Amino acid sequence: MRVTFLGSGTSMGIPMIACDCAVCQSADPKDKRSRSSVKIETDQQVIVIDSGPDFRQQMLQSNTHKLDAILYTHEHKDHTAGLDDVRAFNWINHQPVSLYGEKKVLSALKQEYAYAFKENPYPGVPDLVLHEISEEPFSVCHTTIIPIRVYHHLMTVLGFRIGDFSYITDASSIPPESMHRLSGTKWLVINGLRIEEHFSHFNLQQALNIIQQIGPEKAYITHISHHLGLHRQVSQQLPENVFLAWDGLVLETGC
Repeated sequence: MRVTFLGSGTSMGIPMIACDCAVCQSADPKDKRSRSSVKIETDQQVIVIDSGPDFRQQMLQSNTHKLDAILYTHEHKDHTAGLDDVRAFNWINHQPVSLYGEKKVLSALKQEYAYAFKENPYPGVPDLVLHEISEEPFSVCHTTIIPIRVYHHLMTVLGFRIGDFSYITDASSIPPESMHRLSGTKWLVINGLRIEEHFSHFNLQQALNIIQQIGPEKAYITHISHHLGLHRQVSQQLPENVFLAWDGLVLETGC
């Protein structure tokens, strides 16, 4: 299984006007972070987790020509706002794109993209098939996916585990039963927003604490704001099996 980090950043802390901070002015491409998302490729299919505002550019930059399904962690716009651009894959692949999310997530998508779900939709709108999921394992074609319940402050969010690979974003706490589901993970991706604590996201130290508890072979920090600091400098301070993710990073997990 191949995992590509389409984006490793977040809307949190991204300045909307010119910024002279070290990260925003950095020439290092690893400091240029689009909104968090990953692409998972198996022999049978291509799955993406979340379609944020940068979705179109991420698909182009990753040279993605096929898309079978999108898994949604939650309904916040920085994880859903690029959905309209799946229409390109409808046209190229001659098939709808399957969307997997909890009931509340699918309801938000149907409201935001109502034109795509009308009984007689306008020609050319995204062709989508909705699949409601819960905390029970489910399959996308031949790929078994285990949802991982986490909390984004008081909001419920899902992470996902596929084989030995687990992906968690926008979390500030993980309940004990979900920690059990993460046991044995070899490749862990987890959010680490910044150095300072935040009420709805893990900061770097909290993410490192979770990594230590789970004990993966390798772990990657994602959902990074520019407040965390420069990729090169922060990377030097991390344990030898922990890395900052960056846009375009590819993992061959062997799952």
